[in-house]
Amino acid sequence: MKTMYFVSSLCAASLFAGSAYGVKQVEVLKRDGHQNEIPLLENRFRIDSKIEEITLLFFRKPGAPAVILVRPDGSKYFATEAVRNPDLDWFDELTYDLVTIKNPMAGPWQVIGSILPNSRIVVLGEVSLEAQPLPPMLFRGETIKITGKILNDGEPIDAELFRDVVSLNVDFVSTNNENFANFGSGVQEVAEFKDDGRGFDERAKDGIFTGEFTLDFPAGEWTPELYVATPLLQRRIVQDTIEVHEPPFSTNVTLAEQDTDEHKLTITIDPSVVKPETVIIQGKIYYPNNEEQMFTIDAAPNDSRQLNVKNYDWGRYSVELSVFGTNINEREFMATLPTYKFEIERPIVAVPEIDPATIIAPEQMKASEPADEKIATSTIISLIIGCNILILLLGWLAIRIFVQKKPIKFKVKLPFLNKKKAADGEVTNTEKNQVGKNGSKNDKSGEILNLSMSDD
Repeated sequence: MKTMYFVSSLCAASLFAGSAYGVKQVEVLKRDGHQNEIPLLENRFRIDSKIEEITLLFFRKPGAPAVILVRPDGSKYFATEAVRNPDLDWFDELTYDLVTIKNPMAGPWQVIGSILPNSRIVVLGEVSLEAQPLPPMLFRGETIKITGKILNDGEPIDAELFRDVVSLNVDFVSTNNENFANFGSGVQEVAEFKDDGRGFDERAKDGIFTGEFTLDFPAGEWTPELYVATPLLQRRIVQDTIEVHEPPFSTNVTLAEQDTDEHKLTITIDPSVVKPETVIIQGKIYYPNNEEQMFTIDAAPNDSRQLNVKNYDWGRYSVELSVFGTNINEREFMATLPTYKFEIERPIVAVPEIDPATIIAPEQMKASEPADEKIATSTIISLIIGCNILILLLGWLAIRIFVQKKPIKFKVKLPFLNKKKAADGEVTNTEKNQVGKNGSKNDKSGEILNLSMSDD
């Protein structure tokens, strides 16, 4: 079996408390009762000639460049050299360098870089992953708590060494059983935990990964897998296949018959899965008018619970439900049920039907109109037209007299007067023509008479 060494660079506890890099000194990891460490003095360490592979882990100041390794013969290893060197693997991250060297050169080595002080090389033995098995009876919507550990020869590893680079992942893999609803669902990535004391993790750097996740995927047959996959190590646990059931709760609503009544939401509990006397229900109601109402239903021995929902006429109602209780295996649970929604349709106002016998034809309406109403209508229209004409005439007269300063003259041409004048003119012309015939001045042709005598 190959021996693997890890070089970890950490700050000593003797640094002043305000330092950004001040952490406790890592306890020496032990295997078989012996100290498994190689001192790192002044950034120097020594590798034995029997080592076939070594993994060096250097924690450095955030943002500092990757370290440089100096071999015993004076040649150097850079992070970029891992691309073309098959014996070198290098992971350059923000706060650490992870270097794996195959067949390392025996002798004194040196590391150059901003590594943290009081570093040491620790020997890791058989690294394993230990996780708490999931409960055998689960249902969709339930929230599950799980814990896991990374062990070295059966003992927890000081998580402070790995807190920035190790996380525990939980996947659910569908068995693709066509008899279940999750057929073809593939892999569901449900959670990722870190030992940092945040979220659902109980205590930071205690070597135990603690977390919670909700079974918000389809019910059916699943295989849980828990794994740690980082540049440091890769470990996976495949647990026994479990079945995720549908929620052991059913809901039904009875709508109000009168405007003054309330809607009744009934929640029925399946006693073959959970104990009804332990179930407590709480949630929130969303009304059509955007009003919200919190509610809590206490535990009771009966198998059903009833929730009164105010009747705000037509619109959409939504009810969020969270349940707490104990199942038949005496395991306490917490679950979130699917939001229950129901809708009251907008009422349609009925229009009364018209009796065909009461319908009056347009001809009958005209015939039935009183004569007085017809006369009154025509008289009103005539008066309106006459008044408009009078107003226009008065306005024209006012503009001509007061604005344009012109006198009012009426020129009326009568046809019979024109005929009389024309007749007088004809008489005058006749007289003139007669004078001409008598030799007074000219004849009808207008020629001048020659009254002179000839020479004869």
